[in-house]
Amino acid sequence: MLYHIFFPLADAIPIFNVFRYLTFRMGGAIMTALIICFIIGPSLIRWMRARQGKGQPIRADGPQTHIVEKAGTPTMGGVLILISLIVSVLLWARLDNPYVWVVLGVTAAYGLLGFVDDYLKVKKQNTAGVLSQGKLVVQFAVALIAGYICMKVLGASPEVDPATASSVPLPFFKDLLIPLGFMFVPFAAFVIVGASNTVNLTDGLDGLAIVPVMIASASYMFIVYLTGNAIYAEYLQIIFVPGVGELAIVCGAIIGAGLGFLWFNAPPAMIFMGDTGSLSLGGAIGATAVAAKHEIVLAIIGGLFVLEGLSVMIQVASFKLTGKRVFRMAPIHHHFEQMGWKEPTIVIRFWIISVILALIGLSTLKLR
Repeated sequence: MLYHIFFPLADAIPIFNVFRYLTFRMGGAIMTALIICFIIGPSLIRWMRARQGKGQPIRADGPQTHIVEKAGTPTMGGVLILISLIVSVLLWARLDNPYVWVVLGVTAAYGLLGFVDDYLKVKKQNTAGVLSQGKLVVQFAVALIAGYICMKVLGASPEVDPATASSVPLPFFKDLLIPLGFMFVPFAAFVIVGASNTVNLTDGLDGLAIVPVMIASASYMFIVYLTGNAIYAEYLQIIFVPGVGELAIVCGAIIGAGLGFLWFNAPPAMIFMGDTGSLSLGGAIGATAVAAKHEIVLAIIGGLFVLEGLSVMIQVASFKLTGKRVFRMAPIHHHFEQMGWKEPTIVIRFWIISVILALIGLSTLKLR
C-alpha cells in the first residue's frame, strides 16, 4: 500500500524513491510486524487467558512435565502472528503482485483452519479438534489452487520458457529440470501441505518451531530476492521468476512477527502459537518455495521439519507393522525429552541444526 501511495510522488519528492527498493521495504516489513506484536501482544494474551480458562489441553500420553508446567497456557497465539504479518505485508508489499496474494491467501486460509482447530480443542477440552481427514481436504484444496496459479503466472511471463513453469529444478545442478507437466500442480500442493503439517508437528516445545520458521523465512527472503532479479538469476544459473522478489516482503514480515511472538513464547511461554500459527506459517513457507521454483531445496532448509514429520511416520508405520515403537515418543523432540534432555537443551540444539541446514540449502545457489 505504501509503495502505491508514495512511489508515484518520487519525481516531486525524491526521498520517496526509496519505496522502489526491496531492501528498504523488507526492513520496513520486519520492523512493522515486530512493533505490532509488541503493541497488541500483552492485551491479546490477557484477553485469551480470560476467554480460554483452562487453556490448551495437553496430551495425556505426553511428557508428564508438560501436564504440570504448561497446563492453562492460552493457545491461538498464531492470531498475533497473523495480524502482524498480514498488516505488515499489506503496508509494504506491491499489491499488484500475484505471488503476494497467493502466499497471503494460503497463509490466511491455513490460519483460519488452524483457528477452528484450536477453538474446538479449547471448547471441548480435548486434543481432537478438526478431523484430520477434513483438515487435509481443505489444505490440499487451497494448495492445489495456489500451485496452479503459480504455474500459470510464471508460464505467462514472456521472459521465461513456458515449460519451466511446470518443471522442478534439482539443486546442485545447472540445467537439470524434471518436467512434470500438469502433475506439477499436485506436486506443489504436496510441498505446501507437507510444509504446513511438519511445522505443526515441530511446534511442541516453547520456542522450538518459531525460530526454525524464521531461519527458513530468512533463507527464502534471500532466495526470492535473487530469483526475482534477472541479473543475479543469470549469474547463479537459477530459474528467473519475474516478480517473485516481492515475496521477500512476506518473508520479512514472518521474521518480524516471529521475533515479536518469540518475546511472549520464550520459556516459560505466556502463549502457544497453536495450529493457527503453525499451519499458516508452514503453508506460507511452502507456497514461497513453490513460487520461487526452489521446492526441493525446502527439504534441506526445512530439514528439521522433515525430520519431525518422518519421525511420526516411522513411529506409526513401525507400530502398525510390528507392534513396536522406534522412538520413545514421537515427534522426535519428545523422544529426547523422554531420554532426559531438558527442554532448553532440545530447543537450542534444534535451532543449531536449523541454522546448519539453512546454510547447506543456501549453498545450492552457487554449488552447481
